[in-house]
Amino acid sequence: MKYLFGFKPRIKLLIIGCAVITCFAGKAQNRDISYLSSGGKLNPLQAIMDIRHYTIALDVNIENKTIEGSTEVEILLSKSTDTLLLDLVHLLSVHKVKVNNKPVSFEQKNDKIYITNTAPFLMGKQTIRVEYGGEPPVAIKPPWTGGFTWTKDRSGNDWVAINCQKEGGRVYFPCKDHPSDEPNEGVDMLITVPENLVVAGPGLLKEVIKKKNKKTYHWKTNYTISNYCVIFNIGKYKVVSKDYTSIKGNVVPIQFYVLEEDTANAAKIIELKERDTKVLEKYFGEYPWVKEKIGIGEVPNSGMEHQTMITFQNKFNYSKIGGQDYSANLYHEYAHEWWANKVTNKDWAHMWIQEGIATYAEALIYFELGGQAAYDEIINRHKRSIRNKKPMVGGEELSEDETYAGNDIYTKGSFFMHSLRYVLGDDLFLPTLKQLSTDPKYTYDNFVTSTDVEQLFSSASKQNLKPFFDFYLRSTDVLDISVKEVGYQKYLIKVENFFMPLPFDIGTNTGTNKILINKEGITVTSNYAPQVDAKGYYLKKITLQ
Repeated sequence: MKYLFGFKPRIKLLIIGCAVITCFAGKAQNRDISYLSSGGKLNPLQAIMDIRHYTIALDVNIENKTIEGSTEVEILLSKSTDTLLLDLVHLLSVHKVKVNNKPVSFEQKNDKIYITNTAPFLMGKQTIRVEYGGEPPVAIKPPWTGGFTWTKDRSGNDWVAINCQKEGGRVYFPCKDHPSDEPNEGVDMLITVPENLVVAGPGLLKEVIKKKNKKTYHWKTNYTISNYCVIFNIGKYKVVSKDYTSIKGNVVPIQFYVLEEDTANAAKIIELKERDTKVLEKYFGEYPWVKEKIGIGEVPNSGMEHQTMITFQNKFNYSKIGGQDYSANLYHEYAHEWWANKVTNKDWAHMWIQEGIATYAEALIYFELGGQAAYDEIINRHKRSIRNKKPMVGGEELSEDETYAGNDIYTKGSFFMHSLRYVLGDDLFLPTLKQLSTDPKYTYDNFVTSTDVEQLFSSASKQNLKPFFDFYLRSTDVLDISVKEVGYQKYLIKVENFFMPLPFDIGTNTGTNKILINKEGITVTSNYAPQVDAKGYYLKKITLQ
C-alpha cells in the first residue's frame, strides 16, 4: 500500500478503487473450497509428526458468522526439522503462532501454515499454539460439501452445524489433515456461544462456564478420534438421556441433543437407539465408546458419523421392517461408530471398509427385524445400484474425492461382504468380521487397509483370498460364466475369467447343490440347462452355449 500514496491524487483514487474491486472480487471467488479434499499423499513435513492432542478454544459469533480463538496442537516429532506444517483453510487468518510458548515465524499460504524458527524444532514433544479467526467456509450442500451451516430452527432460534468429512478438520481448526493420524490422547474443545444456546460435542461434557451473557462448553474425548469427527453443533437443545447396559455389562448413557421444539420425538429415538445398539453389539462387539456416551445430535442436514455424537435428521419419519419402525439415517451413521470411528482406514483409498461394511450392517438389521426375506431384499437393492464405473480401491494415498465418487464403496462394498459370507459360510465369516471390529490390532489407535482385511480373512479361512479381494476391490470385472451343452443332458459349467476356485449353487432337476468350480469347470447332468447362482451371491454374467 505504501506505493499508492506516491501518486497524484486523481490516479491514486482510481488505483484505490480498482484495488478495492479486485479485493472484493478475489474474496468472493476464494470462498469456494470445493477443491479441498482430505488425505492424498502425505507431505514429508507431516510424515514426521505424530499428533497427540488438540485443544480447540473458540468464540462463535453467530450474528457475524465468525469464529475467533486458538488451537493447541501437541505433537511428537520423529526427527528434527526446520519447518512445522499444519493445514488450515485460507479463509481463516492466523494472528500469532507459538511453539512451546515462544513466538515463532509463520507463513500462511495454499491452505497451510508453514511454521519456522531461528533454530530447528527438535525431535520429541512440541506444542504448537495457533491464534486465528475469521469467517469459516459455509457448507453449500452439507454434509457432502463441508463447512458451517448457519440457520434457524422452526421457532427462530439460531442453529449451527459443522460438516467436514470431504475437506477435513482444517475448515475450522489447524490440524494435520490426513486419515492416517489421529490425536492419541484425544481432544479438548472449549466452545463459547450465547447463553441461550447449547453446544453438542464429542466425548464428555466436563463443565459449562457462564460469563456475562455467554456460556463456554468444555467437551473432552478420552479416545483417539478422526479430525473430521472433531466438530460441534449449536442449537436450542434439550438433552434427553437414558442409561444403556452394554453387552459386557458397562453402563453408558444414551444422550439425545434434540431441539426443544422436537422433544416429543426424543423417547422414540432413544427406544430405536437401544434396539439398534443390541443388534450392532451382537455382530460387531461392545459399543466402542463406553467411557463416554452414545450421543445423537439433531442437525439441519443429513446425518454424519461424528464420534459419540452422530448427527441425525430425517424429520422423525420411519420406514417399516418386519412391522417395526426403522430409520436408515439413524442406523447407518450409528454403524460407523464401529466402522470408521473404531475401525479406521489408514488411507481414503480404502474407504470401502468403513462405508461398505456399515452399509452391510444395514442388511444385518434387516435380517434381525424381518428375517431372510428382508435381508435378501436389501442385498438385492444394493446389488442393483452397483455401477462398476471404477474400482473401489483405485490405488494408494488417494484423497477423499478420488475415492468417494459414486455409491459403489457403499453398495458394492456391502455386496462384497455378502459374497464373501457365501464363500466362507456363516461359521467362519461372522466371527472373523467380529474379530476385525474387536481385535486391538485393527482398532482405536491402529489403522487398517484392504490388505489387512484380506490377510485376516485369508488367515481365518486358511486359504489365499487375495484374488477374490482383488476381483471385487481392484477391478470392475464380473464373473464370466459359460454353460455349454456337451452331451445328452450334460452341461459344462465354466468360469471363463477364472482366478480361483469358488463355490456356486448349481440347480438341476434333482435339486440345488453348492459345488466348487475349479479352472477346468465342472460337468453336471440335468434334464434342462442348469441354473448357476440363482440367488445372486456373485456379480456375474452367464452365457448359454
